[in-house]
Formats: sequence, C-alpha cells, structure tokens
Amino acid sequence: MIRLGAVGDVVRTLPAASSLRAAYPAARLAWLVEPASHSLVAAQPWIDEVIVFPRRELRDLLAGGRLATAARGARDFLRELRERRFDLVVDFHSILKSGILSRGSGAPLRAGYARPYGREGSWLFANARARLAPPKASRFERNRALVEFLGVAAPAAERPLHVAPQTRETLAKALGPGPAPVAIHPGTSDSTPHKRWSVAGYARVARALAESEGVPSVVTAGPARDDRAFAEAIVAEAGGGARLAPRTPSLADLAALFAQARLYVGSDTGPMHVASLVGTPVVQILGPTDPVENAPYPGTPSRTVRVAVGCNPCRRGCAAATCMAVVRPEPVVAAARDLLAASPGRW
Repeated sequence: MIRLGAVGDVVRTLPAASSLRAAYPAARLAWLVEPASHSLVAAQPWIDEVIVFPRRELRDLLAGGRLATAARGARDFLRELRERRFDLVVDFHSILKSGILSRGSGAPLRAGYARPYGREGSWLFANARARLAPPKASRFERNRALVEFLGVAAPAAERPLHVAPQTRETLAKALGPGPAPVAIHPGTSDSTPHKRWSVAGYARVARALAESEGVPSVVTAGPARDDRAFAEAIVAEAGGGARLAPRTPSLADLAALFAQARLYVGSDTGPMHVASLVGTPVVQILGPTDPVENAPYPGTPSRTVRVAVGCNPCRRGCAAATCMAVVRPEPVVAAARDLLAASPGRW
C-alpha cells in the first residue's frame, strides 16, 4: 500500500487498509509512508512492515544541488522495493510521486484512481484504475471505493486504529485521577495557520463545559513552532477550565491520550481524524476546508460547526481566515453538550 503525505490522509486510509487485511489474512501487508506517520502505522498489529520513504533526505540533497547523490538514493530505494517482489500495490495517494513508486516497485498489478481522483498523471503508472462516480466524496469513502474496486467486500475493523494497552495505560497514568476530560487540540501544521480557531473561542468552550457539565479539558500541543504557546494561552484564559495535556512524543501516544478522552474539540487536522478513529466523539470546527471531503470517520459520533461566508471551502486559505473568525463559541459548546449527552455510558 502507498499513502504518503499528511498525517490526516494516512489516518483516513486505515479503515480501507484494515479491510485488505481481513480479505487477505495470510498476505504480507506492507505500507509505504513518510516519516511523520511512521509511529502510528507501525503501532497497527495487522501491518507486517512499514517502509519509510526518505523524502526529507532526498529533498535536502536536491536543495543542496547534490543531484547525482539524490538520484543514487532514489535508485537504491526503488531497488529495495523491487527486491521485496510485491504482487499488488494499492496506491491510495495517486499523485505523480506515488505513481512512480508504484511502478518502480515492479509489482505486476498496480491499482490506483482514474481521473479526477488520480492526479498529476498518476493513472499512467497504474494498470488497474478505479473510476469513482461521485464528483466529491470523503477521504474515507474514496479509500473504501478503491478496495471495493479490487473486489474486497470485507468490512473495516471495528476499531481501525489500534492503541496498544501499555501505551493507553501510560497515558492514563499521565492524565491522573478524575473524570475523563475533553481533549482540545487547537494547533495546526505550520503550513495551515488559516485552519486555526481563536484562543478566546477555545477558552470559552473549556470554561462552559467545566461550569455546566463538570467536564474538565486538557489542551494538547503538536510539533508546529508555536503550538505550545497557543495551548498555554488557552489554558491561561480558560480560568481553571483547562490544563495542559501530558506531552505526547509520538502519534501513537497522542492516539492513546485521545482514547482516554470523553470528547474531542478541534479544527480540520490529522489529530482530529486520529480521535475519531479511536472512537472518541468529535466536534469539528471548519473554516476553509471542505466539509464533505474532510468529514470525520462515519463510525464515530460527530458534529461539524461551520459558517458559510461565500468563499469557503477553498484550497489554499488566506491570511484573514474570515471563515474561522466568524465561528462563535456558542454553537461549539452546544455541539459538545449534545455529544456528551448522547454518550453518557461511554465512561
């Protein structure tokens, strides 16, 4: 399987990948991924091998003008793929880079998307191309359609993102005693600051849930440059309604923390999809991103809070991020209360 790229895209491939495992229990299942998502994929017991594409190393070589060294590195990597003698490659990414890697693997059967879901000419490297009828579908639906195209009818695993009991226990101890908290993940990647909601908004939600529902919040911080400062500002303004979450060095740790939470609140990020896949109800705050393509996992209760401003959804976002600025705390609090009331037996 190939799914490189952002954490959220990798996470949303897990249900379809678990269907492949159910359909082929004796097969050796390998996943080609980039370093950011390695820990999470490697934590899935039904994945036999995780192959890491050395994107950063190749990029640095090219940026430094070491073209010959980069070419040798890419050649050696493709040779290692071919030596594994794969029978089938399923290219869930379907862009030029993943198409080249699929073809370079030497697998006799290479499945990917036809246009428009296959992009950048990736369909030219596939010899089995899935044509999807809807002009727009969630990433979960799109990935499911690709395995169904291969004749796989097996359902996804009941919980497609596995959290190791030991990791879960470690994070439970780090959280300490008391009621299961709401997990607030306010940060985004460095390249998508336009997806961020406000300090005041998150702090208001934390205060309201603590005061009216008696549910405390923990605020997590990702690896982006100013995530920690953003989280600390929310805690300071929440007035006792929130505290900083324990540090989570890996995505597997973050998944374990979300698995302890009663509810998740955040914008369109990879961690939001992690939370939905471990079964934690999700309040998704959307601005520039598409609500259909980026819907949370359908197997988990969720609410989406979004205000249409005339220019959203959009692909790139903008510095003004008006679509995020106009989101008020009240509908976010209402969505959170609805989900808390709907799942009182979860804890």
